[in-house]
This record gives sequence, C-alpha cells and structure tokens, in this order.
Amino acid sequence: MVKKKKKSSKGRTSQHDMLALITELFRAMPDKRYSIKNLVSATAATTRQEKDDVRAVVRSLLESGTIELAAEGKYRLSRSSRPTFEGTVDMTSSGALYVMVEGLDTDIYVNARNTAHAMHGDRVRVAILRNRKGAMSHPEGEVVEILERSPQRYVGILELSPNYAFVKVDNRKIPTDIFVPLRNLNGAKDGQKVVVKITDWPANLKNPQGEIVDILGTPGDNNTEMHAILAEYDLPYSYPEEVERMADQLPDTISEEEIAARRDFRSVPTFTIDPDDAKDFDDALSMRRLSNGNIEVGVHIADVTHYVHPGDLIDTEGLSRATSVYLVDRTIPMLPERISNELCSLRPHEEKLCFSAVFELNEEAEVQQEWFGRTVIYSDRRFTYQEAQQVIETGEGDLTEELRTLDALAKKLRAARFRNGSISFEREEVKFDLDETGKPIGVHFKVMQDSNQLIEEFMLLANRKVAEFVGRKRKGSPNAERTFVYRIHDKPNTEKLDSLRSFVTRFGYHMKPEATGKTLARDINKLMKNIHGKQEENLISTLAIRTMAKAVYSTTNIGHYGLAFDYYTHFTSPIRRYPDMMVHRLLAHYLAGGKSEDKAYYEELCEHSSAMEQRASDAERASIKYKMVEFMLDKLGQEFDGHISGCTEWGIYVELNDTHIEGMVSVRDLTDDYYSFDEANYSIVGRTSGRTYTLGDEVRIRVVRADLARKQLDFELVATYDFQTHQAHPVAHPL
Repeated sequence: MVKKKKKSSKGRTSQHDMLALITELFRAMPDKRYSIKNLVSATAATTRQEKDDVRAVVRSLLESGTIELAAEGKYRLSRSSRPTFEGTVDMTSSGALYVMVEGLDTDIYVNARNTAHAMHGDRVRVAILRNRKGAMSHPEGEVVEILERSPQRYVGILELSPNYAFVKVDNRKIPTDIFVPLRNLNGAKDGQKVVVKITDWPANLKNPQGEIVDILGTPGDNNTEMHAILAEYDLPYSYPEEVERMADQLPDTISEEEIAARRDFRSVPTFTIDPDDAKDFDDALSMRRLSNGNIEVGVHIADVTHYVHPGDLIDTEGLSRATSVYLVDRTIPMLPERISNELCSLRPHEEKLCFSAVFELNEEAEVQQEWFGRTVIYSDRRFTYQEAQQVIETGEGDLTEELRTLDALAKKLRAARFRNGSISFEREEVKFDLDETGKPIGVHFKVMQDSNQLIEEFMLLANRKVAEFVGRKRKGSPNAERTFVYRIHDKPNTEKLDSLRSFVTRFGYHMKPEATGKTLARDINKLMKNIHGKQEENLISTLAIRTMAKAVYSTTNIGHYGLAFDYYTHFTSPIRRYPDMMVHRLLAHYLAGGKSEDKAYYEELCEHSSAMEQRASDAERASIKYKMVEFMLDKLGQEFDGHISGCTEWGIYVELNDTHIEGMVSVRDLTDDYYSFDEANYSIVGRTSGRTYTLGDEVRIRVVRADLARKQLDFELVATYDFQTHQAHPVAHPL
C-alpha cells in the first residue's frame, strides 16, 4: 500500500517526500505504465510547484536508471530495479513456466513470451512484473538471466530431411522441437528414438540446437521404450565395463579367519521370504527358543560393505545411482549383478556374510535384549510370500514352528505400532501381466498377506532399533551426539489436512477438526478402515497420502510421523539403497568405539540419495503409465466406469474402477459450457450452467486416444452418476 504524502510546514509535499512516494508507486506495480498526469493524480499534487516536483522526480529516476521510458510519455520501473529471485524452472507444455524459489510460499509464473529461452530444470534469475490478486494466484515475472543450464538430456523421435533434422521431444514439458545439424547426427537415422542434448539456443532462433548422444532404437519396441524412460530421467541403463570387471574379481569364498571374527548363526534355523520373481535376497530371518522361554529373532542383512569399500569404483558408481530402479518389466540394480544376485544374495544352502540385528523377545513381542554386529549365516529355505502364507494358514510344511511363531510376534508388533500412532495406508498396487515381448496382457493387484506383514514388521523393528542405538543420547557418554543417517517424515500439511476433512464428508465420513498427533493418526486409521473395500477406497487413500509430507534422508532427526517412531533409519536393504550402506558403515564405526563422523558430508549424501530416490520413483511411474496406455491400445471406442481422480485447469483425470488405469478428459472437449478450475474445491465449474465436476464423482467414459509417445490416454465423458442413486445422466455432445 502506498502511503499518503507528507506536507511540509508550509503545506507542500517536499521534493524528498515526493521522490519516496513516486518510487514506491513504481515498485508497488512494477509493470504498470505511468504518465506524468497519472503521477500527478496519484500523488495528489495540486500546486504548480508540486507538479514541477513530480516532473523533476521523474527526470531524476530516469537518469539514475530506476525507471525507463516504456512508450511515448509513459514510464515504468526499469528491469534492473525490479525485485529478482533465483530459482529452478518447471516448464509447462504451453511454453509458459513456473520458477520454484526456495523460501517463497508460491512459485513465480512466467508467460511464454518472457522466458528468454529458459528450459525445464534451468537455474534462472527472474524479475517480478506484477503481483496478482487472490489466494491461489502466482506473482508474474520474466526471466532476466539464465544462471545455469540443466544438464538434462531429452528423448524423442528423429525427423530427418535432406538438409537438416529435428528431434520431436516426447516430454510434454518441452514445447519446442530441437534442431540438429546433420554433422551432429552421430549415426542416427530417420524415425529412430534418440537421446539429444541441447548445445546452444541463440536468442534470434526459434528452436534450440542439439546433438544426438545416444540411439535407443525403434519406437514401440519394449527395450527401446524402457531405455527411453531411463534416459528421460537421466538414469543409467547399463553398467560401466570397468565396474563390472572389478565386481567379477571379488572372491566368492569366505575365509576361516573371516568366519572366526563373526558371530556364527549357521546352525540356527534361517530362511528368506520374497516375491516369487525376486532375484536378490538381501534379508533373512532366524528364530530359536531360548532356555528362559524367550524367543531370539535374528534380522540378517547382506553385508554389502564387506565387499564394497568407500571410494572404490563400485562404491562410486553405487553412490551416483543411490538406488535400484524398478520399472514395470525390469530392475536396474544399484550394484553389479555379481554382488546383488550372487555374492550378497542370501540364497538357500549357501554360507553368507551378514550384518545383523538380533533381538530377544518375550511372548508379547517386547524386546528384552538386543545385539548388533557382523555374522555368518546359512539359509535353510527360500520361501515365496505365497509359500510362507500357506504354512502360516495350514500349519503344514517346512519350518512351521518358526514361521507361525514369528507371525504371532509380528501381529503383536503391528498392533503395538498402531496403538502408538502409526498410520496405515494400504492402497492397491497395480501389477501388469506381461508376455515374452513385454506387452501387457492383463492387470492384477498386489495383495498384502500375513507373510508380507511378517517381513515388514521385523524389518521395521531392525530399522527402528538400529536408529535408537546410535541416536539415543547416553548420560556421561562423550559420543552423545553422533552423526547418523535417519529416515525422517514430517507432520502432515495443515491446509491439505483441512481439505481432506472437507472432502471425505461428501462420502459420509467424518474426521475431527481438532485432531493432532496420535489422535489424528487414529482418525486417519479409522477412515482407512471404514473405506476398505468401498468404491471410494483408492481415491480417498490416495488423497490422504498426498496430505502427508515426503519421507527423506537426513542427519537431523525429527522422527518418522507416519510410523510414529522417534528414531528410524534404513538398515535392511543395502543391495538396493545407498543410505543403507552408509548406515552399515556408521554403525560398524560406532560399535568399534569411533568418534562422530562429519555431519555436513553425510548430509550432502542424504540430500543426493533423497533426490535420486524421487527420480527413480518418477521413472517407475512413467513406466507404469506407458504400460497403461499400451494395455488400452486395443480398447479404443470402448466404454468404462470410473471416478474423477484429479482436476486441473486443463482437464479432469478419470481412474477406471476395474483396472485403476487413469486418463484425461480435456476441458476443451467439454463443449456445453466454459469451465474454470476451482483449485480449493478440487473441481472444474461451468461458468453459465454451474455444472461441477469434482474429485470422486462417478462417471462413464469412452476411450478416444492412446498416445504411447506421451504416455497419455484421452477419454470422452459419456455420463455422470448420482452418488446416492448411481443413476446415470448422459453428457450431451454437439454433432
């Protein structure tokens, strides 16, 4: 707000005050153009002297470069005087972009004409043009400098002409094709799917220039498309030969000296439980009754750090990847298969080296004693989840006593966890049935059974107790504060929680508005129980998950809200997660009496690991989307029932009830009215009719387009359903 002018003792605004007043006017509305007449009016200048002062101030601001001449007789704040911010570009398919600035509550919107050729992922400086009104509005700016180009490479189809070539980019966030000079083709041929990097984008050219850096193959081929997804997210799809060679040279025998230095569990009944298609087994359980009646449970984790040492080639490559990547049809391992599938895979009937967490529990699953250290084991049996489930249910088969005892303990651990405020999200996970070429021929859903939960509870126990052992302060200990890698999860977003509470009321559910902490956790768990098996289960559980913060790695412990643990880490999967390798090394260091390690160094590794985990998750979702579109290719024109799973300014997303496959109904195809996006209410609303489409609405759609290149399904709205009566209301389409 511009302050009122101050009068001097003679009743006139001083020139100094006039300067401050006019400067504030320009800064308050950076893109507004003012004439001298406008400024005279805005400053309430009435006398000849005051009007002359206005002209003098304008001349002064022009000379200092604070303002600039925008048109004949019109002035505005100069570009160099506008408030600027540094941030990262998030591009949209229209060519407009948003600049994400750390510390700002909202992103800065930049119109396509003001981007200065900035691309998705670039680091830029942006100047504010205007602040828009409204709670949901973004300030508008323009890119004034590209500070750092994103190293991202792009995937697309090469279109070759006699004198030039273009790559038509798959990524919808890149609104322009990339020009490739013929000298930069590097053997690529017309119609191939390729990887291109941008080399230059001169200000006078419409398209960026690039160079082909990899040839992926023929579009539509399964391997080509999966490699394309990995390339799009800058994830590797092969291992460097020198790393493979180093892994191949690792010995596969265990010396007697190594065994003697470890706690020996080879005579204790031990087994693994994994999916039926698992290739690496990085965790095993052992169990035996003790003479005092208690039960000893060993959680044995492959001792990867025995083979992979800090700074060696394998470790450097593993750190760079930070995680294994799981696409629909394949796993891209963090470590070479020689390690992940052979040396460190806890295969049955083989002696293996482990890092173990061993617990003595009573019949109520309460931990009486704990021990952490390096071990040697011998796995007696490899179970699939289904095989273990059958033993639990029938009481017949191998290791019956061990499995059923552990199952009973796991159920008590689980019950105690939920009593303490742990939150249960069990959204159905879609799995595709693939033929030998990778083509999806069916859809099924992963089912969580007792055998899955048995493994989950003991892995959670090990992760929690390892974090407690290192992180809990000890009286009189010189190592009270020890650097460690925690898996942390912050409290839910308050605004999103309020939206969730409001949303579920339309389905007849109620959440206490004042609930926090354990009370909130119980409220959410009650909601999850009430929606189980209902039509709206998948939708509400998805929205509830979105209210939660993202779990990340950090050396600063704030606890794990979702699990209700004060201390939590990742100890149990070093084959596929680099943070687990860090945890093993730190735990071994502290068990040996070592001093606290460098916090800044490990925090940097935590940030990298969190970022790579998110990137791998995005790639996995992209592979699922691709298979969804591929699965629907032969279903064009068919109709399906579904519900609205998302609303945006450009369309409504519909998830099909029988397969959970998602597609979009474009707003431009809703021709009965002009629709606008109501972000606060998860809706789009017709301007004239008031017709509203909102999250959760039951609808019937027709599949009209399946775009594999963009991993996008387009639907046409056929009918809506009354939520109470399920009566259909056809949607009219003009001829």
